[in-house]
Amino acid sequence: MIENQIEILIAGEEHLQYVPVILQTIEDAAKVRGTGIAKRTPEYVEQKMREGKAIIALVNHEFAGFCYIESWGNKQYVANSGLIVVEKFRSHGLARKIKQKSFHLSREKYPNAKLFGLTSGAAVMKINTELGYVPVTFADLTDDEAFWRGCQGCVNYDILQRTNRRYCICTAMLYDHPTPKSPKGD
Repeated sequence: MIENQIEILIAGEEHLQYVPVILQTIEDAAKVRGTGIAKRTPEYVEQKMREGKAIIALVNHEFAGFCYIESWGNKQYVANSGLIVVEKFRSHGLARKIKQKSFHLSREKYPNAKLFGLTSGAAVMKINTELGYVPVTFADLTDDEAFWRGCQGCVNYDILQRTNRRYCICTAMLYDHPTPKSPKGD
């Protein structure tokens, strides 16, 4: 049973060897799904690992899944991106475990940020909903131009451009941390 052999870790220098297989897995999944997964460079993924802003899943030291976090808009927004699970390791709850670890890492590193993601996958939408994300319009996301430039690597970027960033194949989901309530009488 692989569930007992799964390691979900914050990626670091010791995981840089997995970058080529991570990028190939993302590329292969994009082709199979025919929907957008923005391409990233090896340097970008390596940087996320070095900064402690990536989650990697291993099964007996074999790459099984990945996700990274990125902050936008002066750290007011944080995206969990690039969630991928190797096909042979699917149906074991691995995506959920990676996403949960990424969520907690994001909350730890950026406790006051709004967390968001773009996805076209029903499974990821379900996981996001369980974590407290809600569907929102793209206007509710960061206006940081660097984030939107990252969408240029997606096959659906033309849709985003044609609609002035109002619509795309992806669903925008946002987790806006609860604001502590003030005591009665304030």
